[in-house]
Amino acid sequence: MRILTIDVGTGTQDIYLYDSRLDIENGFKLVLPSPTMIVHRRIRQATRSGNPILLTGHQMGGGPSAWAVEAHAKAGLQVYATEDAARTLNDELDKVRALGITILSEEEAAALPSRVEQIEFRDFDFAAITNAFAGFGVTLSDLNAVGVAVFDHGAAPAGVSDRQFRFDYLDRRIRAENRLSAFAYLASEIPPILSRLQAVADSAEGLDCPLVVMDTAPAAILGATFDPMVGGLKRRLIVNIGNFHTLAFRIGAGIEGVFEHHTGEIDLSKLERLLRALANGTLRHEDVFNDMGHGALIYSDEALPLGQGSFDVIVTGPRRSMYGRTSGSTLRPYFAVPFGDMMISGCFGLLAATADVLPELGDTLRASLRDAEGRGTAPWDVDQPEN
Repeated sequence: MRILTIDVGTGTQDIYLYDSRLDIENGFKLVLPSPTMIVHRRIRQATRSGNPILLTGHQMGGGPSAWAVEAHAKAGLQVYATEDAARTLNDELDKVRALGITILSEEEAAALPSRVEQIEFRDFDFAAITNAFAGFGVTLSDLNAVGVAVFDHGAAPAGVSDRQFRFDYLDRRIRAENRLSAFAYLASEIPPILSRLQAVADSAEGLDCPLVVMDTAPAAILGATFDPMVGGLKRRLIVNIGNFHTLAFRIGAGIEGVFEHHTGEIDLSKLERLLRALANGTLRHEDVFNDMGHGALIYSDEALPLGQGSFDVIVTGPRRSMYGRTSGSTLRPYFAVPFGDMMISGCFGLLAATADVLPELGDTLRASLRDAEGRGTAPWDVDQPEN
């Protein structure tokens, strides 16, 4: 069984190719620039060259890509965009037009002169990933599934805060199905409000296997639970410090509480205040939302005592260095390293969620993820599929 997983963040896209015949640690991995960073660099180059640009493709992750588009327009250079690509900047297209961006139909875009540089938006580029692996003699044929994780605010109605809209969705999902893998879906079952997940599905040309899509934050938290120091705990406080978003879950028999903030709005002192309040159950939604974060949810009145074991909080994510500066820390962190690689945590979470979303693959996946002794097979003992 072979499953390709891609965890798309703001800084990097982390890629892991699972093969059931191998120890998890021997799976092939790539850590590459994120799609939004790739687009950011292309637009910056077009700005330096003074070229007009056309944005095509699909809705994708914003941040760096959106900032580069806005800077291009502010420089007095023409920006054209198709509707789907324009929604990367804002779901409300009138607000995109207010930035000086001209929105065109597909037919109008195709008629633009060749001097207009076309930049394609997409979070998932299967052809590019296939080519990257092929350069090292690894084929991506005969996949049993592909899993892709992206962060999705959801398509909030006009006038509704996208931060509040996302947290209302998280609340409904947790109340309906209290487990981290509840945030994963088959491509055919994506809720209509999750426009970025749907855009991933729409961009999955060339796939002849099931596609599973998932929110990045629950994927990273779920992946962290496969660290042997974490997996055996009955109750856990886990924080994923991402490049753009920081999310923490209190987990017992199910999800007991969660908060989500923007990483750029917090420091170690603020983070620890939030973590302590999440642990003891006193954290309120407005404590985070009114501080420019997304919000907080508490589902259990039973506090999680800190200071009882060798560590208080489990930490993962590409910005975990915030917690590396522990001179002012009041909590004892443990840096989760599932299967020896923190950067691939989200991919391991995707695999675990895929086991739930595709039950026919579940037994094999769970055996791989829980088998501490491994299967004892080395990569050179496994034949690659023929092209």
